[in-house]
Amino acid sequence: MSKIIAIANQKGGVGKTTTTFSLGVALGKEGKKVLLIDADPQGDLTTCMGCYNQDDLQNTIGTLMSDTILDREIDVEKAIIHHKEGIDFIPSNLDLSALEMSLVNAMSREFTLKNSIKSIQDKYDYILIDCMPSLGMITINALACSDKVIIPVQGEYLAAKGMGHLLKTVSKVHKQINPNLKIGGVLLTLVDKRTNLSQEVRESLEKNYGQYVKIYDTEIPKAVNTAKSSSTGKSIFEFDKNSRVADAYKNLAKEVLENERTKTRNEASKVR
Repeated sequence: MSKIIAIANQKGGVGKTTTTFSLGVALGKEGKKVLLIDADPQGDLTTCMGCYNQDDLQNTIGTLMSDTILDREIDVEKAIIHHKEGIDFIPSNLDLSALEMSLVNAMSREFTLKNSIKSIQDKYDYILIDCMPSLGMITINALACSDKVIIPVQGEYLAAKGMGHLLKTVSKVHKQINPNLKIGGVLLTLVDKRTNLSQEVRESLEKNYGQYVKIYDTEIPKAVNTAKSSSTGKSIFEFDKNSRVADAYKNLAKEVLENERTKTRNEASKVR
C-alpha cells in the first residue's frame, strides 16, 4: 500500500512546490517508487518538472478528475510523465481551476481525486500531492485521499498565521471524510540562519502547536540556487547536489521514513 502525503498550507510562498519536488526525489534516492501530483491550477510543480507548455497538455490531473465526475473511462497511465530523475508525476494546468466549480455539484465530490488515482495507487511507495494555496474543494480532495499532511511554514514572523484554520480543516476532514488522515508534521522552510528569527518562529510553533503536531527537526535553508533550479526542470539534487538545501531534503526524507518505521513498530507491538 502506498503512502499518500499532501503538502499543504493555504499561505502562498512557503515552499510547498519545492518541498514536493525535492522530497519526492529524495525518497526516490532512498529506493522508493514515487509519484508526484500537481493539484494547483497554477501548475508550478509542472513547470519545475520541466513542462513549460502547460496549455498543450492533453492529460492532466484536471482531465482525470473531470472524467471521474462524468463517469468516463479513466486511463491514468496516459497522464503520468516520467521524469529523468527517476520519479513520476501527473501535471496540472488552468483546467483544474474550472473543475473546482464542477466539484460543487458532483456526486461524492470529496473523493473525486481519490477515485481518479486508485487504479495506480499501489504501484508506488509514496504519492506526494502539491496543494494549491487555498482550502477549497481541490485541497479538500487532496486531504480526503491522503494518509498524512506535511505543512511547510516559512521561518519568518506571521509564519504561523492561518495555522489554526488549517489544523481545524484537517481535523474536520479527519472526523467527517477521512479517518486515516494524520498530520505528519510542520516543516520550517526558507530559514535564514544569519538571524535568530527562525529559532524564535520554531519556539513559537512549539509553544502554540507542539502538543498537537510534530515539528520536524529538519529545517530547509533559504538559498538562491533553490529558486534557480526551479527554472531548469531539475531538482536541487541535480542542480546543486552539494548544497545545504539538498542535504536538508535528504535529512527530511530520512526523517519521514523513520517516522513511518516507528509508527509501524508501534502498531506491531500493539497487536502483540
